[in-house]
Amino acid sequence: MHGVLEDFRSAPISEEDKALFAFLEKVNRQSNTIAQEDVDDAITVCALFNFYNVWVDATGVHDMPAEAYSASGERLAAMGYVVE
Repeated sequence: MHGVLEDFRSAPISEEDKALFAFLEKVNRQSNTIAQEDVDDAITVCALFNFYNVWVDATGVHDMPAEAYSASGERLAAMGYVVE
């Protein structure tokens, strides 16, 4: 994750994630130049994350402790998102 914060373009993440980070960078730095092709996929991803966050808040699901996030990050780094 640290590599993403330093330079998402060279970080070991998927091309889809790089495209999303590029879109977010453009939103923050050049929002007046955003075109339809910039938002086609990114808006869907952002809307889903917003939905998940609102749903979690509305249903009273509690946040995990920092240790659980750390363990989850280690598991994802070792095994990825898909368990085969």
